[in-house]
Amino acid sequence: MKKTTVLLLALTLTAFTAPRFVQAQTSYHGTKISPAGAISTTELTKRLSATDTLVTKVQGTVESVCQAKGCWMKVKLDDGQTMRVTFKDYGFFVPKDITGKTVVFEGKAFQKVTPVKDLKHFAEDAGKSKDEIARITKPEKAIGFEADGVVVK
Repeated sequence: MKKTTVLLLALTLTAFTAPRFVQAQTSYHGTKISPAGAISTTELTKRLSATDTLVTKVQGTVESVCQAKGCWMKVKLDDGQTMRVTFKDYGFFVPKDITGKTVVFEGKAFQKVTPVKDLKHFAEDAGKSKDEIARITKPEKAIGFEADGVVVK
């Protein structure tokens, strides 16, 4: 009886104290897409040097997300810049806590100039201070992306 009780107690303690391996959750937003076949942000930059617009699928790392609604995200580019990714027809949002996560998104990449007014609005959405917003005085030339769907890994 004692051996059975001790064994049962040991098994119970092991079940509650053993390390648990949590599998990362993949989430889909907008049109459900497959991550297969995505190009890197480096490849995107190269391909956009030859054209103004490109329909493609890209994989990258999230640098920041709109903290108001999750209505845009910035993805890191290899040159230290970021690319703003918006969502087609404002039809879906991404979680606000995905900074640092890998994402795959499919849609239309393009080269654009963002006016100061819009840059200030985006900075406000991102929770920047009034001083940081006031320092925005020039339009920004950058790569933009309108995604039909996003996979968060």
